[in-house]
Amino acid sequence: MPARDAGYCGGMQMPPPRGTLSQRVRDALADSSTRPLASRPAPAADDHADAMLSLWMLHELHYRGFDGVDERLEWDPALLGLRRRLEDDLEQDLRARFARSGVRAESAEEIFRIAEEHEGPSLASYVHRHATREQVLELLKARSVYHLKESDPVSWVIPRLGPVAKAALMELQYDEYGGGDPRRLHAHLFALGLEACGLDAEYGAYLPETPTEVLEQNNVMSLFGLHRRLRGAALGHLAAFEATSSLPSRRLAQGMDRLDMPAEIQHYYREHVEADAVHEQLAVRTICGALLAESPDLLDDVILGAWTCLDQEDRIAQHFWDRWGLAAAPSSAGAA
Repeated sequence: MPARDAGYCGGMQMPPPRGTLSQRVRDALADSSTRPLASRPAPAADDHADAMLSLWMLHELHYRGFDGVDERLEWDPALLGLRRRLEDDLEQDLRARFARSGVRAESAEEIFRIAEEHEGPSLASYVHRHATREQVLELLKARSVYHLKESDPVSWVIPRLGPVAKAALMELQYDEYGGGDPRRLHAHLFALGLEACGLDAEYGAYLPETPTEVLEQNNVMSLFGLHRRLRGAALGHLAAFEATSSLPSRRLAQGMDRLDMPAEIQHYYREHVEADAVHEQLAVRTICGALLAESPDLLDDVILGAWTCLDQEDRIAQHFWDRWGLAAAPSSAGAA
């Protein structure tokens, strides 16, 4: 499919299951009947991979859905009940991880300090100097699950903010969505990059092989964005992402240049070098600052979201480190 149409043609095929629960969800969506889920409790997930795929599928009903699946199932009570159960489990896990980290802050601006002090395996540093072309292509496939709908989870938060935070978030999102030009949407630029690399730019094409850590990351962004009570965590996550994107994006682009990869995928990352240097100030100081001026009680959730963003990048990087059989990981903060 031409990249100009990639990701914008409706739904996708449902992914293969990863266990008992995701098979049950898939079956319910396929026959548009959730009576079995409503009449008896859904089974427990076999493992984390099964749970994360199940939750991802349920979240996807709020985005573009799946081919052949009744769109009314987006608000089906049985599916919402299951989604609530899975989201509660995920949120409890995130809060427990955060509590163990011991990270604390007195203001939104301390997100800069938290990001600077954070040390974890850096995929960007590895791509910059060491990665093979095949490893970069594998990374792009995994990143496509988010980047082909880039910024969409954050947009759920817009109507839940006061005027100052709302206006600032709209300024940031306007850039993410191409400044009104569909050819400059960041999701579209990523699709062009995929296609130039010989990869499939269809939305969700690589979902069957996507690591569980990436599915969890996407679920967290949806969880934070879809719940008004978690708006602080959503904006903290955004702030940390923007605060750790510019330098890693430069390293990724340089690594891809080293490998003589297509200009289109290099352009996607170079676009983020300057844009995110501006966005980090906007996200931390203006958006999160305005939110906390309105609702100072949300500070803990803002920091939860910021730390979670960094922690999940660590988990994704560690997955690839283990998969590629690397003994030691270059360490530096970065959400790219």
